[in-house]
Amino acid sequence: MNIFDIIGPVMVGPSSSHTAGAARIGLISRKLFGKEIREAKIFFSGSFLDTGKGHGTDKALLAGLLGMKVDDENIPNSFEIAKERGVKFSFAGIDLGDVHPNTVKIILIGDEGVNPLEIVASSIGGGCIQINELDGIQVNFCGDYPTLIVHNVDKPGHVADVTSLLAHEQVNLATMQLYRKSRGGNAVMVIECDREVPEHIISYLRYMSGILKVTYLSMED
Repeated sequence: MNIFDIIGPVMVGPSSSHTAGAARIGLISRKLFGKEIREAKIFFSGSFLDTGKGHGTDKALLAGLLGMKVDDENIPNSFEIAKERGVKFSFAGIDLGDVHPNTVKIILIGDEGVNPLEIVASSIGGGCIQINELDGIQVNFCGDYPTLIVHNVDKPGHVADVTSLLAHEQVNLATMQLYRKSRGGNAVMVIECDREVPEHIISYLRYMSGILKVTYLSMED
């Protein structure tokens, strides 16, 4: 337990789960996308859908997508700021099944030629979040560490190639999770690191044989 479990984060808004957590989901999603956001399609479920509007969940999540942190005084003005920047946004309800009550699905769209990013994430209390899905593949990470997400063909050698490359750069692994849809199909590595992964390593990974997509979550502003 830490201090945030007791008093919650410094934030703008009435609820750590519905406001601060939503803003953080938006900000982490923006970093995962890594490109300029032109349109955001946001689908609330559970408690987010039922009571989120009264807590400002919609404004907070959009604010995060615009790059605002949980204590930014402009969070209540996120709709107007998005329109000024030419960012399209929409909100709707959705049934995501057996998930945490405070869960949202986000589809981010960028410039032409940039692949959209689909994210399912939950606000689990005290401003903490959990990323549950990326592009339809189940994952599980909190966004508290520099995180490397590697989509690859499910064949022997790819995990060793990636971890060896990180070890060569003295990047220590905090956690590593492996997911796949089916044997021999597409797989995902989620690697939380103790320090930032150098940009040249991320670029090199993107051109490696058998690597389909590389997403990186940096802790730097």
